[in-house]
Amino acid sequence: MIDLRTLREDPDRLRASQRARGEDDSVVDRLLGLDERRRSALNGFESLRAEQKSIGKSVSRASGDERQALLDRAKDLAAQVKVAEAEADRLAGELDELLLSVPNIVEEGAPSGGEDDYVVLEEIGEKPSFDFEPRDHVELGELLDAIDIERGAKVSGARFFFLKGVGARLQLGLLNMAMQQAVEAGFTPMITPVLVKPESMQGTGFHVAHDKEIYRLPEDDLYLVGTSEVPLAAYHADEILDSRALPMRYAGWSSCFRREAGSYGKDTRGIIRVHQFDKVEMFSYCRVEDSHEEHQRLLAWEKEMLEKVELPYRIIDTAAGDLGTSAARKFDCEAWIPSQGRYRELTSTSNCTDFQARRLRVRYRDAEGRPQHVATLNGTLATTRWIVAILENHQQADGSVVVPKALRPYVGLDVLEPVSR
Repeated sequence: MIDLRTLREDPDRLRASQRARGEDDSVVDRLLGLDERRRSALNGFESLRAEQKSIGKSVSRASGDERQALLDRAKDLAAQVKVAEAEADRLAGELDELLLSVPNIVEEGAPSGGEDDYVVLEEIGEKPSFDFEPRDHVELGELLDAIDIERGAKVSGARFFFLKGVGARLQLGLLNMAMQQAVEAGFTPMITPVLVKPESMQGTGFHVAHDKEIYRLPEDDLYLVGTSEVPLAAYHADEILDSRALPMRYAGWSSCFRREAGSYGKDTRGIIRVHQFDKVEMFSYCRVEDSHEEHQRLLAWEKEMLEKVELPYRIIDTAAGDLGTSAARKFDCEAWIPSQGRYRELTSTSNCTDFQARRLRVRYRDAEGRPQHVATLNGTLATTRWIVAILENHQQADGSVVVPKALRPYVGLDVLEPVSR
């Protein structure tokens, strides 16, 4: 959640952020009004409580009419204290609820607008030129006997699939290469839970009551994660980290689950938009003042992975209205998909500043020993969707696919060959 002190000192910053996101900026005045009423109620409660304690001490020294008057006042104060405390608690709860609904403050320099208002920062690599009619990843997956969508639908329903043979080897090789790169860069590898408590989901910035993308197990009150960012963000909840260990970097490998609600009719062919996929996710805890530079480092590691698999791609600066609740800034890396004639997202990296850490109460002690909230950042290093781009960009006329050189030791093959049937 946002910092109340920052809000009081510079409310126009949140107003500008809300407008950039296309959100209602009147929430700023509601927050300020609630905050003032809460603080006034709290001061009133504390004054009454102090008087109550003072009278309690005086009763033992008084006698006669004075003692009775003090007892009567103490009784009256007890009732007032109870009412004042309840009002202060009610306003604090109302303020917290409103704060939880407000997205992070957008970083200065991020584009304003919605989904189509991104800014292209860089285009890298050459798009492939084929002297044959290129196949899409579904056709290639069938020729290679690598992707079985038909049986995935038979077993589990739409937007599910099997990776088999070289398809399974390709994904395992890709994710192992990503994890190896992360380890060499100093990340701690993690296999994370895919089921989390509601407080972990909400602490990361997801609205469990309203987010239709999330799978829930109601009998257990647990949620299936759409990214290992969630368990990694909650990993240090309610802890004070050793400042000497910052930045603390983790690489989480997990299966991810998304309902894809509202995507009816979109990407129904293939494995671009599916309910289950695997991913290696980078996650970093650092000081807020270091988060901008850390964000650039995560982006550089994503670029390194994309160049290893020899894909043409571009980097976009995501517009404020297309940012998630927790992100102050987000960069996407989009690979060229020949069958669609356009770029599609493969990775994203977000700087969440101290937004998640405030919700999850993750802090460190500064040089003066005072607790300070950390910044949290995340970035995708590889995911199942990469298979789409790798197959389509490296295909050959006979339906075979050349495995990128850096990936070959992890897959165990130089070329994926069509399977005779």
